[in-house]
Amino acid sequence: MSLFVAGKSSDDLMEVHCRLVLCGLLLLRGAVRGSILYRVSEEQPPNTLIGSLAADQGLPDSGHLYKLEVGAPYLRVDGKTGDIFTTEIPIDRETLKDCRTLLKGKLCYLEFEVSVTDLIQNQSPRLIEGRIEVQDINDNTPQFPSSVLTISVPENTMMGALFSIPLATDRDSDRNGVADYALTAGLDARRKTPQLIVLGNLDREMKDSYDLTIKAVDGGNPQRYSSALLRVVVTDANDNSPKFEKSTYEAEVSENSPMGHSVLQVKANDSDLGPNGEIEYTLHQAMDPVPRLLRIDRSSGVIYVKGPLDREEISSLSFYVVAKDKGPQPKSSKTFVTIEVTDQNDNAPAVEIRGIGLVTHSAGVANISEDMPVGTAVALVQVSDKDEGENAVVTCVVAGDVPFQLRPASDSSSDNKRKYFLQTTTPLDYERVRDYRVEIVAVDSGNPALSSTNSLKVQVTDVNDNSPIFSPTLFEVEFAEENQPGEKVVDVTASDADHGTNAELVYNILGDSSIKGLFEIDPNTGEVRARSPLDREHKERYEFRVTAADKGSPVHKGTATVVIKVLDRNDNDPKFMLSGYSFSVLENMPPLSPVGMVTVMDVDKGENAHVQLSVEPDGGKFVVQNGTESSYTFRLKAVDGGEPPRSSYVGVTINVLDENDNDPVVTKPSNSSFRRLSPLASPDSHVEIVEAEDLDNGPNAELVFSIAGGNPYQLFRISPTSGEITLAKEMTRKHGGLHRLVVRVSDRGKPARHTIALVHIYVNETISNVSLVEALVGHSLYTPLDRDIAGDPDNGFAAQRSNILFGSLAGVAGVVTLILVVVFIRHRIQRETKSGYQAGKKETKDLYAPKQVPKNTKGKRGRKGKPQKSTKPLGEEEEVSLQKSLKFNLDGVNDSPRIHLPLTYSPGSPDIGRHYRSNSPLPSIQLQAQSPSASQKHQAVQDLPAANTFVGTGGDDNSTGSDQYSDYSYKTGQQKYNKQVRLDGNPFYNLFRSIGWSFAF
Repeated sequence: MSLFVAGKSSDDLMEVHCRLVLCGLLLLRGAVRGSILYRVSEEQPPNTLIGSLAADQGLPDSGHLYKLEVGAPYLRVDGKTGDIFTTEIPIDRETLKDCRTLLKGKLCYLEFEVSVTDLIQNQSPRLIEGRIEVQDINDNTPQFPSSVLTISVPENTMMGALFSIPLATDRDSDRNGVADYALTAGLDARRKTPQLIVLGNLDREMKDSYDLTIKAVDGGNPQRYSSALLRVVVTDANDNSPKFEKSTYEAEVSENSPMGHSVLQVKANDSDLGPNGEIEYTLHQAMDPVPRLLRIDRSSGVIYVKGPLDREEISSLSFYVVAKDKGPQPKSSKTFVTIEVTDQNDNAPAVEIRGIGLVTHSAGVANISEDMPVGTAVALVQVSDKDEGENAVVTCVVAGDVPFQLRPASDSSSDNKRKYFLQTTTPLDYERVRDYRVEIVAVDSGNPALSSTNSLKVQVTDVNDNSPIFSPTLFEVEFAEENQPGEKVVDVTASDADHGTNAELVYNILGDSSIKGLFEIDPNTGEVRARSPLDREHKERYEFRVTAADKGSPVHKGTATVVIKVLDRNDNDPKFMLSGYSFSVLENMPPLSPVGMVTVMDVDKGENAHVQLSVEPDGGKFVVQNGTESSYTFRLKAVDGGEPPRSSYVGVTINVLDENDNDPVVTKPSNSSFRRLSPLASPDSHVEIVEAEDLDNGPNAELVFSIAGGNPYQLFRISPTSGEITLAKEMTRKHGGLHRLVVRVSDRGKPARHTIALVHIYVNETISNVSLVEALVGHSLYTPLDRDIAGDPDNGFAAQRSNILFGSLAGVAGVVTLILVVVFIRHRIQRETKSGYQAGKKETKDLYAPKQVPKNTKGKRGRKGKPQKSTKPLGEEEEVSLQKSLKFNLDGVNDSPRIHLPLTYSPGSPDIGRHYRSNSPLPSIQLQAQSPSASQKHQAVQDLPAANTFVGTGGDDNSTGSDQYSDYSYKTGQQKYNKQVRLDGNPFYNLFRSIGWSFAF
């Protein structure tokens, strides 16, 4: 017997054995549904370049970030160039999930997705989808189902009869799969579907079996093969084989059909009778999953559902069914059966959420920065449905009120697989909402519709977009001076709406070195402390700024102002501006007249600076002792109102200055005395000396002597300082007789005061008749001072007669002139007769008339408060009355009449020295407020009697009469100050807080 395995023809064998030349890697680009297509052979080494997105697709190669979203772990992408490389895990076509159950002729693809993010414009990423066709290489060997294959061949089998041999399988694709079969013992026969061919007569009685070796060879390069033992058993003959009604059967079965569901019935007929005509059906060499999912009734040929059918897992089942009779030498035949699994809407849409671009996902949480622009993709959402047709059409939405929406990510999406960007619709604010729960709902179009949901937690990450804020922005605090170093002043706090390090604050003081030398701030807590003791008297107010800077990037700062008002402590004594005070006051000053200013300061504040003054010693009493002192000295004590109080002392001296209030008094000679002078006296001979005194002091008591009248011949001169009268020139006969010199004695005060003295000089060799001379002197006292009494009166009358004679002779020249002279003389004689004796008229007015105070003199008013009227010239009657006021007193025979000036004074006299010598001591000093504030300055004033009048005996135009002081009244009711404290013999008390005090007499 000869056996042959039927195979391909020689031409087919030539084609099968043609070597497929591969370059190892084919980098071809194509477009499938708008996506990118690359081709690469499986099992390539790591880092093999598959394709370059930037170069191949015209995408940017700089300023962009490429990130592989789908394709791991077999692929990796260069982040800058977009080049796609293989990884350490090789691409094995036979183990890829989507390529395991590929039908004949289907290609194997590996899908990938790459996101491209613009790093410059910070835009939402772009999604690039592509596929890589994984091309098969011959890396798998054909395999028989068993190492020993047994078939039965009846004896007497006709030559050319065919018997099926179990197939060998190869995991490679068709070209690299099983190409032919060969018997290593016996004739070679090559066929893709191996069949045993009977080439000779078989006789079971001669040989009942044959052992052959069958070899399966693939079409790869190099070729791979395997072999098995083929045992042929010769059986008895059976004349007819079963025949199927159809050469192929096709049917459909719905997925999820229940077990035992009838799918298809195959039927074969056998013309033999008996057991040789009874047919039995079996699944012929069916490979998984057919035996697992289907079974066939051996008698009826009905195919039933054996296991759960899932179209999404197995969409088609193909297998052979063998019909074999039951004869002694059974005969069989087979038919090809294809069963398509139809879809039911049994799969809900699947929602897959994964990261995209720079947004990372971890454990269902996506983190996105709050500063991302609107439209930024947070995630890539892929919605798919394993069903097909309408059952796979899915609608996807974002549920709830969240600032996110779905946008299609690719135009190449199929009906059952769609991709979306989950992107923002409004700006995110970490400080307002820190995280969102985004729920995505997908609903298919089946009936009934199925849906599914998936959620993503989106956490908004903080960026440093908020500056620290102080509340309030102005910190005002009161802080006592004399503090301890390091003592807390104030807490300044700021808040930052950011999070983490963006909200960690560092405090600092802004200011110059002087501020930083006095204050410090805790950088972590914001506590402001004083580094050294403060002194309010040095500086009462400090103002500086503090900053709070966060630790974010970039750094943000906030500022606030700190104002520190230093509170006072009673740490300073009252201080007088001078170490001692000396004041001068004129005598005769009216009460409450200002004397001087005492200034005391206390640099403290408030009650600590409220100063009270008192006089020490003597329990606060101060009086003028009998008015005999020219100066007064006492001590002032200043006490503040602090707790405990502080005090200081100062000495005060008040000097009483002299006022020119006394006229000079002539003590020698008296007005009624006379001095005899020999006519033979030579010039510069001593005649008389005028002695005078002035009760004033200083310049007010310096006297100046002058001859005011009675010296028509200039016979005499007087020393202005000593008052000595000397003869100026030689005398003649006409100079004999009585001379009356009017001597004026003036002081140097301002205004100056003066008095008039009458010096009588009798020029004669002897005095024969004293009574006559005294009568002449007495007559002189009543002669007006403006008429000269100088020498022999007979000489005067002779001169007068000579003048009349001369006038008469001159009158001959004209009657008119004579008449005028007579009228003039008569008029003059009449005036003299009417006026009486007017000697010394000018001097009398100056001597006896007190000068009135001008209207513009300040502070001088009468008793009724009215201004005094200006002084008018004295009339003739007033002059006569003043002349009569002179009193004569003849004390003895040798005494001439003497004028007595009043030497006793009333208590109201302007002379304070005389006042206190003739009266008991009176209070003289008081303190009163000088200004309306009644709190800054005080006056010490002299409290004089209200009636302070004096009638003088003479004076010149520049002297001051007693009317200045008469009727003077201090109007206490008109005082404009709040309080006054009089010493008046009592202690000082309740003095006001003051910076300056003034004294007044």
